[in-house]
Amino acid sequence: MSHSKWILDFGASHHISSDSSSFTYVSLSFFIHIMTVDDTLMPLAGVDSVITPHLSLLNVYLILKLRLNLASVGQFCNSNDYLVMFSSLFCYVQDLQSQKLIGTGRRDNELYILNELKVPIVVVFASPTIDLSSFCLNPFPSSFYLWHSCLGHVSSSRLKF
Repeated sequence: MSHSKWILDFGASHHISSDSSSFTYVSLSFFIHIMTVDDTLMPLAGVDSVITPHLSLLNVYLILKLRLNLASVGQFCNSNDYLVMFSSLFCYVQDLQSQKLIGTGRRDNELYILNELKVPIVVVFASPTIDLSSFCLNPFPSSFYLWHSCLGHVSSSRLKF
C-alpha cells in the first residue's frame, strides 16, 4: 500500500503518518512511544499538521516505523466538529459547523481509503483586548458563551447576567 494513501481507522486513537515530508512543521517528541494493536512499541517522532494537495489534518502523530497512514475515526468524532459516515461502498466526512462535505473515500476490500480530506486549518491573529471566548479559543470560556451554547445559541438579549 502506498505511503500517500490514508486509511480511516476505528482502532487508532490519533491520526498517524510515517511520511515526514507531508508535515508542515514537526514539533519533536522524545521518549514517547505508541503501542500498536500487536503490543509493538513505536517511537513518536513528533506531532503537527499534515497538508498535501488532497489532504489536510491537524494533530497528526509522526511515527517513522509505521507503514501506513491512519486517519482516526475516533479523533474526528471526539472533536465534535465532524460527522463521519459509512456506506457499503463509500465514506464521507462532514464539517458540522459549515455543513460542508470535506472528505470522501471508497471501500477497498474491508478498508475505507480516503480520496480527499480537507479539514479547515484556522490561523487566528488577534489583539489581546478582543474577547475571543465566543470562538472557544480561551480555555476558560465566558459564562455567556457557555449558556449560549447550552441553550441552542440563544441571543445575548435573552440572557440576563
